[in-house]
Amino acid sequence: MTTYAKTALQAVKLYYNKAAGNPSAAWKMAAEICVPTLEGRKKGCPKGAFLGLCEEGWVIDVTSGNYTKSKLNKNYAVQAVRLLRSNPHLANDVAALWGEVMRGGDDENKRHNQQMDVVVALWNAKLITQPD
Repeated sequence: MTTYAKTALQAVKLYYNKAAGNPSAAWKMAAEICVPTLEGRKKGCPKGAFLGLCEEGWVIDVTSGNYTKSKLNKNYAVQAVRLLRSNPHLANDVAALWGEVMRGGDDENKRHNQQMDVVVALWNAKLITQPD
């Protein structure tokens, strides 16, 4: 499991345990625990993906709200969850999941920057809400 996958799971745990009052604070606390470097703790792509899913209310028991300014990373995460809902096998291959997220986009050759690790970690831990 990658550093940012662990960070996402730790952030949810901190939020659930009320150690952090909101998902942004939970991510920051989790990054301090899980990410060894200051530069890594400031990395925006995985944070934006996590906060984007929280913002949508797609992380179980996390109230939707305004948590991120990163619309691009949020959109990547939201698209990834939609893809996983229709094809859960993609959780076994983050590169394939990213390829599907980027399919037909302006920059199909762009590489993921840990956003898919966050999404897949939450998905595999069954922390993503399912549609009604």
